[in-house]
Amino acid sequence: MIRSLNGKTPHVDPTAFVSEFAYVIGDVQIGEHSSIWPGTVIRGDSGKIIIGKNTNIQDNSVIHSDSDAWIGDNVTIGHRVVCHARTIANTVLLGNGCVLNDGVEIGEESIVASGAVILERMKFEPRSLIVGAPGKFKASIKDRHLSMIRSVGEHYMQKCRDYKKSGNLE
Repeated sequence: MIRSLNGKTPHVDPTAFVSEFAYVIGDVQIGEHSSIWPGTVIRGDSGKIIIGKNTNIQDNSVIHSDSDAWIGDNVTIGHRVVCHARTIANTVLLGNGCVLNDGVEIGEESIVASGAVILERMKFEPRSLIVGAPGKFKASIKDRHLSMIRSVGEHYMQKCRDYKKSGNLE
């Protein structure tokens, strides 16, 4: 469901896929070829949320922020992620079930491990592998990690195209 709130209506690029079982409200912008999967909630009621191109937000994730938030291009947000972050840079993977609290900034080409909990206002440099609760820098991302991030993103871009083609059975 896509809803306006206080005169703000989400803008969804025509090439993007938003599941009919997702909830997108308020000041939200979803970029080209991005996909929003069932059960996802994106609430742009406290600040603008910008989601870049080729980004996928998987089932049952929540995106919200107390201020403006930016999620870059080629980002994968896994299943059941709670993202209250300020910035998720390009080519980042947020693993299933991780939690990013208010004001968090994740540098480009990084991975936040499944189940990690990132405390308020933490900032991580590009190419960081972040693990644990509370989340901490563990290592620098290797080329094999980048290949994995890109592979998952390409898989979801194909799913986006497939779902867009199949249309709605009303």
